[in-house]
Amino acid sequence: MRRQAGRARGFTLLETLVALAILAIALTAAFRAMGVTAQSAAELRERLVGDWVAENRLAELRATGAWPGTGTNEGTADQAGRTYRWREEVKTTANPLFRRVDVSVFTPESDTHAIARLTGYVARPLR
Repeated sequence: MRRQAGRARGFTLLETLVALAILAIALTAAFRAMGVTAQSAAELRERLVGDWVAENRLAELRATGAWPGTGTNEGTADQAGRTYRWREEVKTTANPLFRRVDVSVFTPESDTHAIARLTGYVARPLR
C-alpha cells in the first residue's frame, strides 16, 4: 500500500489546538492544587504555633504556682516572630482544690476566630 504523493504527514491544526486545550486545563488544575496545598500548610503552621502559645500559658500557670481567680484574663505572647493574643477563662470545679482554665489563642488580625483552644487544670498551691 502506498501513501498519496504530496500529502504531508503530521498533526492538523485542529488536533494541535485540542491537545493545547487539554494541556491548559491540566496545568490549571495542577497549579490550583498547589495553591490550595500551600494555603493549607500556612494555616496548619498558624494553628500549630497557636497550640504552642496555649500550652505555654498553661505551663506558665502551673510553673509559677499561680492560683488564678475565676473570670477572664487576656494577654499577648510572642511566638515564631509574631504576636498572638490569648484569652483564658478560669472556672471553678467540683473539687475546690482545682480550677479549670480554657485558653483560646487569636491572631492579631482576628478577634472572633480562635486558631487554637486548650483546656487544662491548675491545682491550688500548698501553703
